This record gives sequence, C-alpha cells and structure tokens, in this order.
Amino acid sequence: MLHAVLRAATEGETHNPVLPATYDIVWSAVCFAVILVFFWLYALPRMQKLLDERAEAIEGNIAKADEAQRKAEAALEEYTAQLADARAEAGRIRETAREDGKKIVAEAKDQASTEAARINASAQAQIEAERQSALVSLRSEVGTIAIDLASGVVGETLSDDARAKAVVDRFLADLEASEQAAAGGKK
Repeated sequence: MLHAVLRAATEGETHNPVLPATYDIVWSAVCFAVILVFFWLYALPRMQKLLDERAEAIEGNIAKADEAQRKAEAALEEYTAQLADARAEAGRIRETAREDGKKIVAEAKDQASTEAARINASAQAQIEAERQSALVSLRSEVGTIAIDLASGVVGETLSDDARAKAVVDRFLADLEASEQAAAGGKK
C-alpha cells in the first residue's frame, strides 16, 4: 500500500477524489461480503427465531386475552342471570311476607273479636248475676220496709211470714206492672 501511494505521487497522475481507488473498493467489498455472510448465516436466523418466538408469545397472549374476555363475558352473563333470579326470588319472598302478614293480621283480628265477644258475654253474664242478686236483695229490703210501713198504716203487726210475704210479692208485682206499662208507653 505504501508502495502504491508513492508510485501515485511520483507519477503525477490525476486521481478523482470522489471515486475511491480500486483496491479500496475491492477490500471494502470483501469486508462487506464477510459481514454479510456472517449476518446471513448467524445473526439473521437468530433474529428471525427471536422475532418468531416473540410473535408466538404475542399471539399466545392475545389468545389468552380473548379466552379471558370470553370467560369474563360468560361470568357476566351468569352473574346477570343470578342477579335476575335473586331479584325474582326477593319479589316472591316479599309477596309471601305480605300474604303472611295479612293472614297474621286477619287471625289477630279474629282472635281479638272472639276474645271481645267472650269478654262481652262474660260481662253480660256477670251483670245479669249482679242484677239478680241486687233484685233479690232489693226484694228482701223492700219487703221489710213495706211490712214495717204496712204495720204502721194498719196498726197491727204483720209478723206472720206467709202473710207478709204475700203482701210483699203483690206489692212488687204491682210495681213491676206499672214499670212495664210506663216502658211500653214510652216506646
């Protein structure tokens, strides 16, 4: 090389500065060919293999994502169906509770009216018993008072029980008859 440079300088040839010398072109072509063969045989297959693995991984991830999305959509549909079933069940439970509540209220009303009727009947019976008791007590007291008054008016003692009883009974019968006549006239 040094020799070619010296010869070119001594000969005085004019050389084109844009176009390199022939030996530079040859050696550059040889280096390019060696590098090209190296990349073609060694680096390019490895890069292609790496790119293919990467593409397969991406496609696998896309397939997994699609499958996950299908599963999520299926789960969403199942959840929506379960939610609709739960809402329908809740509606049925509310309706059953309303019906049960109405039944309970109706039973409570029936029991209350039955209890009220029983209490009313018991009160009526007690009132009637007290009325009878008062009537018996009143008869004996009115009889005693009537006999005392009659004794004072007649001037003799009415100590005969049978006769006194007959007088008292007649007096009370007359009193009841006059009360019934007065009550019948008011109606």
